[in-house]
Amino acid sequence: MFDKDTIAPEEPADKLYNEGLYLLNTKKDAKGAAKKFEEVDRQHPYSEWARKALIMSAFAYYEGNAYEDCISAARRYVTLHPGSPDAAYAQFLIGASYFDQMPFFSRDQESTEKAVQALEEVVRKYPNSEYAVSAKRKIEIARDQLAGKEMDIGRQLLKSRNYTGAINRFKVVVTRYQRTRHVEEALLRLTETYMALGIVEEA
Repeated sequence: MFDKDTIAPEEPADKLYNEGLYLLNTKKDAKGAAKKFEEVDRQHPYSEWARKALIMSAFAYYEGNAYEDCISAARRYVTLHPGSPDAAYAQFLIGASYFDQMPFFSRDQESTEKAVQALEEVVRKYPNSEYAVSAKRKIEIARDQLAGKEMDIGRQLLKSRNYTGAINRFKVVVTRYQRTRHVEEALLRLTETYMALGIVEEA
């Protein structure tokens, strides 16, 4: 009698890997595919297949919008195989996962900040990889969003006449995010705030 709690016999690594590819490409079952790829890693931990399966499980999780799982698989890949050709892609997947979770700028921007950090890592460590260009584009969008958040807070502080607080927020935009589309407005608001305080020199 075969008990379903009995551990399944080991399957060849290539068979599991190809089943994962089949689920991902033909069935569009990203979660199922990720499970197959993880099985390769579990049953054949030190094989070349395991290395390939780990990056594929990160990709499958990303495709299935399972961002936390993608981040942990990709982080594991970068830690275990920092010198491999796919390390740049793994690092990019971490950044892209945070990037895809960026909220509206009226909300907390923790994942936006994490996206910038992870994507800057791609540009710093793998400047010649094919992912560096895409990472730079995403960084610009994310930084624009962070600048938007500062502007949002600055405007609220200005409205409630907390001029010092407002000045600090607008200055952050001008100094830290000078390549974003919010700089012009930040300079305008700074002038407005200094005038409200009667500091004409600064204005």
